[in-house]
Amino acid sequence: MNVFPGGVDSGPSRGSDSGDDRAARWLAARQREDGEVLELYHNDMSTCAKKVRVALAEKGLEWQGHHLNLRAGDAQKAEYLKLNPGGVVPTLIDDGVVVIESTVINEYIDDAFPDRPLRPKDAVERARMRLWTKQLDEGVHAATGVISSCIAFRHQHLARTPEQVAEYLAKIPNAERRERTRQAIELGVDSPQFPDAIKRFEKLLADMEAALADHKWLAGDSYSLADVNYTPYMIRLEHLQLGAMIDKRPKVKAWGERLKERPSWAKGIGQWLNQAYLGLMEEKGMEAWPKAKRILGYV
Repeated sequence: MNVFPGGVDSGPSRGSDSGDDRAARWLAARQREDGEVLELYHNDMSTCAKKVRVALAEKGLEWQGHHLNLRAGDAQKAEYLKLNPGGVVPTLIDDGVVVIESTVINEYIDDAFPDRPLRPKDAVERARMRLWTKQLDEGVHAATGVISSCIAFRHQHLARTPEQVAEYLAKIPNAERRERTRQAIELGVDSPQFPDAIKRFEKLLADMEAALADHKWLAGDSYSLADVNYTPYMIRLEHLQLGAMIDKRPKVKAWGERLKERPSWAKGIGQWLNQAYLGLMEEKGMEAWPKAKRILGYV
C-alpha cells in the first residue's frame, strides 16, 4: 500500500466541500487545534479524482484542492512525482501523511473518519464491495483510459506538434500506460486495444445488472465504496456517448439515477465538469459510436 510520510508546500486552491455532520465538525475541531487540513491533488475530469471527491463529500469533509492540468504535464513535474511517483492523480495529504491510489485513498478516508461509514457492516456485503473495487484496479480503469483516449482525448494531443506529443509520452513513468497512450493517440478507435476495452465494459455492465436485480446497491442493501468508486465510470460512459450500453440494462440505469440524486454527486462531480472536455467527448463519441456498436454486436 502506497502510504508514506511527507510534506507539501501550500499551492493554489481550487474548490472545497463542507458538510455539517459529525465528521465535518470533528475535522473542523481538529483543524483549529493543529492547523492541518486535508489536501487533495486532483483534476476536474479525472475518474480517479472524482471518486475520491465523492467519498469526501459523502463524509462531509472539508479539503483544500490543488488542481493539476494533466495535459500540461503537471502530474509529471518533479515536485509532484515526489508525492506520487506514478505521476497520476489523485494524491491525498492528511496531517503530513501522503496517501496515493484512489481505491486506497477511499478506504483510508473511511478508516480515518469513521462516521457515516462507506463499508457495509455485514461481512458478505463487505466482501462483495471489495470484489467490485478490485475489478477497477485490475482492468476496468485501464479499459476506461483506452476508451476515453481512443475516442476523445487523442484529439487534444493531435493538436500539438509531434515533438510535444513525444515529450508528453516520454514523461509517463509506467511503460505499459505509456504504450497504451501512444497507440490511442496514433490509432484512435482502430487501436488494437479498443475492442477489448469496450467489451470489458459490456461484461461489467452485465454483471452489474445481475447484482442489482437482488439489491439496491452493488454490494447489497447499503450504499458503499463500491457505488462511490464506480460513479465516475458510469458518468464517463454517458459523456462518451456510450449511454446505450447502460440504457439497455434497466437495473443499472435506475442505479445510475440514484447515484445522481445523492448530494455527493453534485459536490464531487457535477460542480467540476469541464465544458471543453464535455464538448469534445460528445462530438467524438457520436463519431465513434457506430464502430463501438459493431464491436458490441448491437443491432
